[in-house]
Amino acid sequence: MQFELIANVRNLQGSSASRRLRRAGTVPGIVYGGDAAPTVIETNHNDLLLKLKKEAFHSSIITLNIDGKKESVLLRDYQMHAYKPLVLHIDFQRVDATHELHVKVPLHFTNEEVAPGIKLGGGLVNHVMTEVDIHCLAADLPEFIEVDLSALKVGDSIHLSQLKLPKGVQLVAHGADDVVVGVVGKGGSAAEGEAAAE
Repeated sequence: MQFELIANVRNLQGSSASRRLRRAGTVPGIVYGGDAAPTVIETNHNDLLLKLKKEAFHSSIITLNIDGKKESVLLRDYQMHAYKPLVLHIDFQRVDATHELHVKVPLHFTNEEVAPGIKLGGGLVNHVMTEVDIHCLAADLPEFIEVDLSALKVGDSIHLSQLKLPKGVQLVAHGADDVVVGVVGKGGSAAEGEAAAE
C-alpha cells in the first residue's frame, strides 16, 4: 500500500508554538536520519489521524512531501493525547534504499477456522505475539507476515524459526526461538501440550 503525507517545514518551535499548531489543526513533528540534518515539520491532523488508523501505515515506506520535496520515511514514533483522539507529535526516520531497516511488522493469522485443533478438537488459539522485529532493505519491507494455522492440532504451536519470511527479510535475533501462536485445549496451554508430547 502506498501512503503519501503532505507536510510543511515548521519555522516556529517551542511548546507555545506547538500548542498554536494543534489549535490550528496541525501536528508538529520531526524527520531525522540519513545524511541530512533533522527537519521540523507540521502536517494536517485529520489526514494523519486517518492514516494512523490503518495498520499498514505503521510498517510501510511513506512518501513525505515537505513543501513539494519528496522523501521516503518510516513512522518511528507518535504521541497521542491521554483520552482524546488527538495526535500530539510525530517522528519519521528517513529511509536509504542501500541501508537495512530495523522495524516491527504485524503478523496476520490465517486459516484459523480450518485448523484441526479448533475445528475438530475444540481448542482455542493463543496469540503470543502480534508483531515481530525484522531487518531488510526498504524495497523488501512487507506490510505484514502471514502465519498459516491450517495444520495446528491441540497442543501444537508455531515458533519464530517456523515463520515463512518474504524474500530479503530476516528476523532480528533475540536468542530464543519463542512461540508465536499455539492451539490450547480448554483449560490447558500449548506449553503443557508440548510437555505431554515429549
